[in-house]
Amino acid sequence: MNWTVSLPMYNVSPRLQREYERMLACVLADAGVRDEVQLLSEPELPAVWRRADLLLSQTCGYPYVNALRGLVTLLATPCFDFPGCEGSDYSSVIVTRALDGVASLAEARGLTAAANDLHSNSGMNALRHAVAPLAREGRFFGKVKWTGSHAASVRAVREGEADIAAIDCVTFGYLQQEWPERVEGISILQYSASAPGLPLVTARGVPEEVQACLRQALLEPGPQLRAHMRALRIKAFQHREDADYRRIERLEADAVRTGYPALA
Repeated sequence: MNWTVSLPMYNVSPRLQREYERMLACVLADAGVRDEVQLLSEPELPAVWRRADLLLSQTCGYPYVNALRGLVTLLATPCFDFPGCEGSDYSSVIVTRALDGVASLAEARGLTAAANDLHSNSGMNALRHAVAPLAREGRFFGKVKWTGSHAASVRAVREGEADIAAIDCVTFGYLQQEWPERVEGISILQYSASAPGLPLVTARGVPEEVQACLRQALLEPGPQLRAHMRALRIKAFQHREDADYRRIERLEADAVRTGYPALA
């Protein structure tokens, strides 16, 4: 059978994209995959996660719990070596412009928030959860600017198009590493509540023996795979159960319960 693979979530720089693609090839080799495999370097999201021929990809936990259950199987979740990560949990870095002197979330009331995507846990759901206790009549921000990516959200804050944003701490760590000039003048206000990180997944219809080989390759990496993991600041992979990702649903439920169902 022909398969499709893609790791689209953390390609912050061309160097990182190449390293992720090398890691992907190593995982497939270690898993003994010998079928023809097509790499999608710039896949259409979220359509790629719904493909029946998806052998290996990475998704955000928010679309997983809201749309992908039953379509994909959880393989393993990376444990990153960045501030804001603990084991395979991660959080969002809530950032502002250093010159503006916003010292607390309460001081962001009425300001403009930047968010990457309506279906992002780190950019939308975590920020909604953080400000929900401060919202009044379903509103907290003066405006929400949807940017399309975490890097664009950082840029919007840095250039004054927005005042605050929640950035996946792994993306923020990669930006500091790869493009330090792009986070100059950015101040970390606080970290959000944590949640299970972005899982590697496979289509539910992939044969169980192939799924098992992929998971084993990730959980018990060989020397070459470990070298690629070190280059990507990945310490290990952990298998997370579906129940673990209900924490993301609870973040949403907490905000809804306080009368703040949408980032606004």
